[in-house]
This record gives sequence, C-alpha cells and structure tokens, in this order.
Amino acid sequence: MVLAMPIATTPLTTAGQPDQLDLTFQALADRSRRAMVIRLTRGPASVSELAEPLKMSMPSVMQHIDVLRRSGLVQSEKVGRVRICRLEPGPMQTLEQWIAEHRAIWERHFDRLGEVLDEVFPDTDADQQGERRA
Repeated sequence: MVLAMPIATTPLTTAGQPDQLDLTFQALADRSRRAMVIRLTRGPASVSELAEPLKMSMPSVMQHIDVLRRSGLVQSEKVGRVRICRLEPGPMQTLEQWIAEHRAIWERHFDRLGEVLDEVFPDTDADQQGERRA
C-alpha cells in the first residue's frame, strides 16, 4: 500500500500574488501594525488616533504606517493639517483567497489520511466505540 500524498500540480497563486502576499504577511507580522489594522476596520482614523493606544514615539508610528501603506493595506491622505488613514480591502482579500486555497488542499490531504488510517487500522473505531459502551 502506498501512503504518499499526491503533490498539487496546479499553481497555488496567480501572477503577481506572491509579492502582495509577502508584503501583507510582513506588514501584519508586527503587533503594533496589527493593532492599527484592527482599529481601521472600524473606519478611517487620524495618525494621532492610531498612535494613542501605542506606547511609542510619533516617528515610530509613522514608520509603521509607512510599512502598512507600502504593503497596500492602508491608504493615507492629508486633510488640512491631519493625516487620515483608511484600510484598503484588496490585500486582505488576496490573503483570504490564499488561505482558502491552502485550507482546501490540506483538508483533502487530511481526508485522504483518514481514509488510509481506516484501511490500515480498520477495527480501531469499532474497538473504541465498544470500549466506550462498556
């Protein structure tokens, strides 16, 4: 009996997607940037509003916002004397699609593993159910 799992032969990403995924994962790797993104899910916010809960200097906050902006997760614009940031959905949608594709692949692998284990150990389920009844 062969236990090897088939390797996916279809491309897992579309053209241009890996760069966007890398930028998105890198941007979300930092706790402070994730906090900013979470805050922006409630709507646009000024840099000062984003900085308020964070214990860091304004230049550090601006560096984090720049990382989010370069990743495409956040767009910022100056309105008078205030810089307003808003979340851009595109990178998160790309990330969500990538996760869904990989979840489906792994679910198929685990389903197949379950089938193989049932073939190799056919009485295990019946034995365990019998033990529970006793």
